[in-house]
Amino acid sequence: MPAGLSGILPEIWMGLSSLLVHKLRSGLTMLGMIFGVGAVVAMLSITEGAQKEMMSYIDLLGVNNIIIEAKEAVDRNELQARRVISPGMTFRDFRAISENVQGLEALTPRKRFKPQKLLPKTAGDPPLIIGVQSNYLAINSLKIIEGRWFTDDDDERSAPICVLGESAKISLLGYEPAVGKHVKVNDQWLQVIGVLAQQATSDVEGLEVANRNNLIIAPLNTVMRRFEDNNSYLKDEIDGMYIRVKPETDSIETASVVTALLSATHKDSGDFSVTVPAGLLEQRRRTGFIFNVVMICIAGISLLVGGIGIMNIMLATVLERTREIGIRRAIGAKQADIVRQFLTEAVLISTLGGLIGILFGFTLSYIIARAAGWSTIVTTSSIVVAFGVSCGIGLAFGIYPAVQAAKLDPIEAIRYE
Repeated sequence: MPAGLSGILPEIWMGLSSLLVHKLRSGLTMLGMIFGVGAVVAMLSITEGAQKEMMSYIDLLGVNNIIIEAKEAVDRNELQARRVISPGMTFRDFRAISENVQGLEALTPRKRFKPQKLLPKTAGDPPLIIGVQSNYLAINSLKIIEGRWFTDDDDERSAPICVLGESAKISLLGYEPAVGKHVKVNDQWLQVIGVLAQQATSDVEGLEVANRNNLIIAPLNTVMRRFEDNNSYLKDEIDGMYIRVKPETDSIETASVVTALLSATHKDSGDFSVTVPAGLLEQRRRTGFIFNVVMICIAGISLLVGGIGIMNIMLATVLERTREIGIRRAIGAKQADIVRQFLTEAVLISTLGGLIGILFGFTLSYIIARAAGWSTIVTTSSIVVAFGVSCGIGLAFGIYPAVQAAKLDPIEAIRYE
């Protein structure tokens, strides 16, 4: 056994023996460290889980994408009032963006509506039908798991075909292969030519992406020409656009240009919204950083209280063991030996409290995930940070009692009752 280790192990054993003499007192002293470390691990796991979940949604929307949505009016009167100011979102807006905004890689308009009749009938929420151009697949990085996607030629011919989201496929046609089968939307039969892979779903900053698996996607001209829309003279000609900018282009700056252009053509009516996933990502990162700092500060208060508890118990221990200190000094122990002895006990309290706190943090994260339905991820870095801080606090708050013990006069210490 190395000389250094052979010298440390007896001190660790001595420290553990001292702590076991007063089990309840030692346990109560550790509570501050246990709760503090557990809180740090749990809070960081919540933040990490939220960050990962947000990243999956940003990937879903596309970091290089810009999404434009027409805002729906609350009622017919509001819609009529809007049309006095603005014609709504139109193909003219689409052409203006494609011709005047630099750095665009691809863009497509979108027209959607909710079917009144569907065959086969669905037990759950009926799928939404949307019409888009063929580049919609590439813009949104979607994958086909069955069949194929429609082409520009299909769009030009207004072909009566469609691609189903996974949820729409299951609710309409079950789990059997869907390609070649037909679905009836209102009075139009559409042949299924493909099925999309399952996509992550959520609402991100007011942008609804929750039904992306419950879609019937058809060529834009198919939807525009084959399906009538009641009160179409009041509604937007198109109700959305998807834009992908080139990799070297700043999507946030491009979105500002798009917003300015649409605000001019819509006469500042505020009847549209522009969402930039890259901007949402940056905003979420800032929010996550602030949340981390606040949570760690709150957990740090618990660790600080635990450190004060360690100092308090160590000062009491020094007082109780004054005669022991005097005897050790009288038989040759140096001040450094006394400092090391009491510092070892303080660090042991914080280390054991930190280890139990890590287990408590794991348990707390699991309970939060199950009870609240939040995504939690316990990372190695959060464990290292929490445990390192707890050991550091034990060291910092144990120094003063250890030095006080080492400064005791041996003769006076032996006489102490």
